[in-house]
Amino acid sequence: MSALTDALEPLPLLAILRGLPAHDVPAVADRLLAAGIRVLEVPLNRAGAEDSLRALVRHVGSRAWVGAGTVLRTEQVLGVVAAGGRFAVMPHGDPRVIEACRKAALPCIPGVATPSEAFAALAAGADALKLFPAQSLPPAVVAAWRAVLPEDAWLILVGGITTASIAPYRSAGARGFGLGSPIYQPGMALDAVESAARNFVEAWAKSSAGSYTA
Repeated sequence: MSALTDALEPLPLLAILRGLPAHDVPAVADRLLAAGIRVLEVPLNRAGAEDSLRALVRHVGSRAWVGAGTVLRTEQVLGVVAAGGRFAVMPHGDPRVIEACRKAALPCIPGVATPSEAFAALAAGADALKLFPAQSLPPAVVAAWRAVLPEDAWLILVGGITTASIAPYRSAGARGFGLGSPIYQPGMALDAVESAARNFVEAWAKSSAGSYTA
């Protein structure tokens, strides 16, 4: 366990706020917090992302964990720390980026798509694993991974997650989910943001961590 997975434990849903303009940060963040989500990610591969990350950190304070996504290079790690980000999410498993996060005491969630990548990322010091893209990793595959990976390894599914897929993935061994366009897209109505977030919170609450059956 790490401080990040401790933060995720009560409600392991991570909001991925791709393309969030800095001026929309307060309104969008407040709606997500109202729905119960407490872990927020700003991907860095959009213009103005660093400004949005800093704005989100300032606005939510201690009410939520804020971090950066699509962290691709080692030099971005210190920028995340300087902006006040508390974790880094990667689409890949570059061990150099994981090591840079470790040196900066920044929890890290690298992206993996095979068991070999998963084991390598854990050996490099990953705090959790981002199984990406989830569309190519159905529950049966996650269950097979779960059988061989360390019992305490956090598997966070990202990409194409729906409210209906929460329960089967959780039964297969997923510990959390990254939610992007289903709960936020630029220009999305605030009521729709909050409603979608609440639907996912409800889906998690109703899901079971029982044994997976195909």
